[in-house]
Amino acid sequence: MHVPIGLLAADFNLLYVWQRSTIEGKAIIVILVLFSIFAWSIMATKTVEMRRARALNDLFDQEFRGQKSVFTIHDRKVQVDGCPSFSVYSAGCEELDERVRQGPGLPRRERISLKALEHVKRVIEGEVARQALKLESGLILLAIAVSGAPFLGLLGTVWGVMSAFSGIAQAVAAGNQVDLAAMAPGVAGALLTTVAGLLVAIPSMFGYNWLVHNLRVHTVELDNFAQELVTRIEIEFLGDDEDPA
Repeated sequence: MHVPIGLLAADFNLLYVWQRSTIEGKAIIVILVLFSIFAWSIMATKTVEMRRARALNDLFDQEFRGQKSVFTIHDRKVQVDGCPSFSVYSAGCEELDERVRQGPGLPRRERISLKALEHVKRVIEGEVARQALKLESGLILLAIAVSGAPFLGLLGTVWGVMSAFSGIAQAVAAGNQVDLAAMAPGVAGALLTTVAGLLVAIPSMFGYNWLVHNLRVHTVELDNFAQELVTRIEIEFLGDDEDPA
């Protein structure tokens, strides 16, 4: 039997395959669509957040290097929201300010002990870790999409194929003849879930790897800034091992 190519092209589309999918397959596809929406929103949000953080870090690093004293920016009561480097700097300066003051409202001492410096360093390191975790937040959903979407698609395909062959077996048992034309729509509908799973997982994989790479770059740059801040503090305030009287 000759079937016009135009008719085949018209029938072979996503709507046709969707209509042949089982209820279970359609439910899985809806879940995958939700996965895709969350994945794309996370990729867009984290991309904007990381680019903004990098731009603010670059500006703040330049400003910090141009100051003669560690406390210059801190004393100006500057606030830079969304800048990881500033958050590290602010946390370090607040702890340092407590260590160098002899009491509330009193002037700062010119030197601190090595022990006091270690406390400041731990505060700076803790803030670096918090900022890294803040940038990393949300990436777990991308990882779930990368690893889980193909398996959800495979589940829908196996379920759909099982349903298709079960229907064929019942038809044969009833004495009806079954050919490829009767079996193909059910198999095509079942394969749609695998396609949907891959369409979710592939972009999520590229986005996740790109974001993880940028996160590592941000973390290294933040560590470098923290080391530079500690070095400046050592140069300006490091005294003897014992606190001055």
